[in-house]
Amino acid sequence: MAVTGGIRDGREPGSLRLPGIVLGVGLGGFVDGILLHQLLQWHHMLSSTNDDRIGVKYYSPRTVSGLEMNTVWDGIFHTVCWLAVLIGLALLYARVTHGRRRVWTSRVLWGWILAGWGVFNLVEGLLDHQILGIHHVHGGPYQLWWDVGFLVLGAVLLVVGPLVQRSGRSLDTAGRLV
Repeated sequence: MAVTGGIRDGREPGSLRLPGIVLGVGLGGFVDGILLHQLLQWHHMLSSTNDDRIGVKYYSPRTVSGLEMNTVWDGIFHTVCWLAVLIGLALLYARVTHGRRRVWTSRVLWGWILAGWGVFNLVEGLLDHQILGIHHVHGGPYQLWWDVGFLVLGAVLLVVGPLVQRSGRSLDTAGRLV
């Protein structure tokens, strides 16, 4: 971090915190969308709106029209994840001018990516699963346990990420590891 009058201001061009967190949010969203929505088909964006808390119309993923609507909303979700990854890459590129290979293997960057993934899990898990109730990790009689596990994973990533980040070497203003 840049030091101004002996105080760290957090605006150092070489900081990997913001690009790492934004990349982690996008990549965490992709893991959720690809693994849970598409491969395992445990849920979609609107698969629990039959008992949500905001009154969204129910679109059963077991009907063609319901699956079509859920697929559209899954696509919107994936678009947001894709934009987060693009923005994270742009932020990273703007901060790194030298030593790109060292940056990609840096514990600092990967620690922040893990923290960003944890942020994704906690926000998505609290907002979509608990507050709005529009879908759950895996619907059914044990859906609360699946949702809690998702939140616990997010909390673990949010704790482990900064620990990994602290064990790495930071960048100087020219993008070199120091």
